Amino acid sequence: MFTLAQARHLVATLHPRVNELIRVRADLTELQADLATHGVSALGGRPEVKGLEARLHAVVDELQQHGIEVKSVAPVLLDFPGERDGRPVLWCWLEGDSDVRWYHRADCGFAGRRPI
Repeated sequence: MFTLAQARHLVATLHPRVNELIRVRADLTELQADLATHGVSALGGRPEVKGLEARLHAVVDELQQHGIEVKSVAPVLLDFPGERDGRPVLWCWLEGDSDVRWYHRADCGFAGRRPI
């Protein structure tokens, strides 16, 4: 369980890992598109695809080891289990957000997001 302050601190602390996830995701997407369309890419070939996939999974695993729920990698969507007014909630950070500014009840999902 995270307090809002803990979730915000973790987002700030792990920002370099999230940026790496975004870079790896973009490289992997571009490489796969090039290979599918042209059969070649300046980013490499099948071995580089496997390497980028492994790196992507490693960063996701690292985030999850902190207790963060990685809901999506495109866009990056992170949930931090917590509590608000005695109810289970997920403090929610979406790629592009400057801070944790949203939450939703654990039983409502992304569609139930509310500003903090």
